[in-house]
Amino acid sequence: MRIPLLAMLALTLSLGACQRVSESRFNPFNWFGRSEARAVQSATAVAARPDPRPLVDQVTQMAVEPIPGGAILRASGLPPTQGHWDAELVQVSTADIPENTLVFDFRLSPPPYAARQGTEPSRRVEVATYLTDNDLAGIRSIVVRGARTERVTRR
Repeated sequence: MRIPLLAMLALTLSLGACQRVSESRFNPFNWFGRSEARAVQSATAVAARPDPRPLVDQVTQMAVEPIPGGAILRASGLPPTQGHWDAELVQVSTADIPENTLVFDFRLSPPPYAARQGTEPSRRVEVATYLTDNDLAGIRSIVVRGARTERVTRR
C-alpha cells in the first residue's frame, strides 16, 4: 500500500515542477520568442560575399524552431511581383553588428521577364536555414532584413 502511495506522491511532485521548467530558459522551446516587425535601421552593411540578388521587399514572418543540434530559422517574404526565385538567407558580418546578434539578408532573384503583381499569397516566398548550436552560442537576437522591413527575435 505504501509503494503506490509514494509513487503517486512522487509523480505529483514531478509534474508540478514541470510547469516551472516549461517557462524557464532551460527549455529549448523558449530560447527565441515571437518575432517582431520593425523598419529597416541601416542598409549600409554589406554581406560577407557580394551578392547581386536584391533584398525581398518585406519580411512578413520569421520563426526560430529548435531541433536537436541547433535550430531552423524560417522566414517569409513578400516581393513586389510574382516569379521571384533562388531565395536565400545570407548572413551579414560587419563591424557595426554586435557580436551577440546574427543578421541575415533575405535575398532572391527577380524573374527574367515582366511579371504581374498578383495577390499576396501568390507572391509569398518561404526560406529557411539551419543554425548549429555553435552558431547560436552567445547569440541574444536574430535579425532578418528586407528592403523595407526587418524582423527580429530575442532570447
